Amino acid sequence: MDLIIWLLIIISFILSFVGIIYPIIPSPLVLWIGFLLYYFLINNDLSGFFWLAMIILTIISIVSDIIANSYFVKKYGGSKWGERVAGIGVIVGSFIVPPFGIIIVPFFAVIVVEMLQKRSTEEALRAAIGSLLGFLGGAISKVVIQLVMIGWFFVSVIW
Repeated sequence: MDLIIWLLIIISFILSFVGIIYPIIPSPLVLWIGFLLYYFLINNDLSGFFWLAMIILTIISIVSDIIANSYFVKKYGGSKWGERVAGIGVIVGSFIVPPFGIIIVPFFAVIVVEMLQKRSTEEALRAAIGSLLGFLGGAISKVVIQLVMIGWFFVSVIW
């Protein structure tokens, strides 16, 4: 029985990384499913410090994605609408030409939205590049944070 639960835990960890490419899968929630499976079905010896750290890292993971996207779109001259459309484009793009849609759809959607707001082609292209960099920055931060969370989990389980 423990083997099956461990397989489910590993699958949940893998799915959390799939959630970076397919934002419809909530990465932090899937990670937590793995933690909770271990805690409730195998051994409830994870410390309060572990849980507090996981809560903080989960919040940082969610916020970092939003901050990275917002920062880069603003830095590259994008509008609030361009910023919003980039976020929606990532979600829609995950269903269109996966996994490349999460890069292509927001990029072109931001160009269109910026052009509709009477921005020059150069300004629209810069904002689109900002949305691309924001997505990549957020994705990289999520990968790093999730690796830390998973590593911390295994260290806590082993010790």
